[in-house]
Amino acid sequence: MTRASTLLGAGSLVALAVLGSTPAFAAGTQAGSTITNTVQVNYQVGGVAQNQIAASDSFTVDRKVNLVVAAVGTSTTQVSPGQLAAVTAFSVTNTSNATLDFALAVSQQTGGAGAHSNTDTFDATNLRIYVDTNANGVYDAGDSQVAYLDELAADTSKTVFVVADIPLGRATNDVAAVTLTATGREGGTAGTQGNALVQTTGSNTAGMDTVFADGAGATDAARDAAYSAKNDYTVFAAALSVTKVSRIVSDPFNGTTNPKMIPGATIEYCISVANAAGGANATNVALADVLPTTITYLSSFGIFLNGTVTGSTCNADGASGGSFASGTITGTLSSVAAGDARTLLFRATIN
Repeated sequence: MTRASTLLGAGSLVALAVLGSTPAFAAGTQAGSTITNTVQVNYQVGGVAQNQIAASDSFTVDRKVNLVVAAVGTSTTQVSPGQLAAVTAFSVTNTSNATLDFALAVSQQTGGAGAHSNTDTFDATNLRIYVDTNANGVYDAGDSQVAYLDELAADTSKTVFVVADIPLGRATNDVAAVTLTATGREGGTAGTQGNALVQTTGSNTAGMDTVFADGAGATDAARDAAYSAKNDYTVFAAALSVTKVSRIVSDPFNGTTNPKMIPGATIEYCISVANAAGGANATNVALADVLPTTITYLSSFGIFLNGTVTGSTCNADGASGGSFASGTITGTLSSVAAGDARTLLFRATIN
């Protein structure tokens, strides 16, 4: 701080004016700025105006380091088992009064509460961080994989995407919680991550001091130049089960009246694929049934797909389709909705 003063002479009608007000900003006045206030004094002696006198005071604005990391959106990211490049988003806002770099790190949570009234139960894999380079709010080919945010100005935000792969075999409502932590760094030069920030200790200096003013995040403490927030992935899966039953249709001696499973008898096979309620629809469900050499596929009857089932009996409402080759029945069920079942139906004769 610098000061200048002038001794006032005896007199009357002393008038003072303070000049040099500073506008207010959300993050505060820019660090390193010089604030100067000047007081002007006009006075009279014996009714005669005297020369104006003035005094000034100047000081350097110190650096307040503050930031906020927050999950984007109010709900979990819904994913499928085996999904690649599943995206969850965060915002990083520089509420400091200086341009800073921000180192970024993502970590897996091990159990405990997730971000959206749920509980972490598994780890995603291949976690990486991207910045929304083209500022369109969507993870796409225009975004860059990063380890830090470069030269983020005061009062500005960036959207950051955490991208991960979801393992196969996860069930509906399994949760993988992740934590993104941003840590302030010296602004440095563009394209280079700045050095770690050091908080000024001791009394105020004449230069630009540094004060950590951040709050406590999800996993970090207050006033540590960092902030962390959670987001999570929740699995929405199909839970399929398959049953295969057979029934006797006819035999060469009894026909369809009380037929028996003897050589030459016709057998109907019903393959039912059921999807448990509360999960995702299953699509393109491919079935392959290798027939034993003791039965022969009845091509004259054909194969029927996407029919319904009542109890353990296939209903005659499927559509013709599928194929038989190399001793194998194949067919694809277009979709099996959660809480529903669909069938593949065919016939064979006993050798």
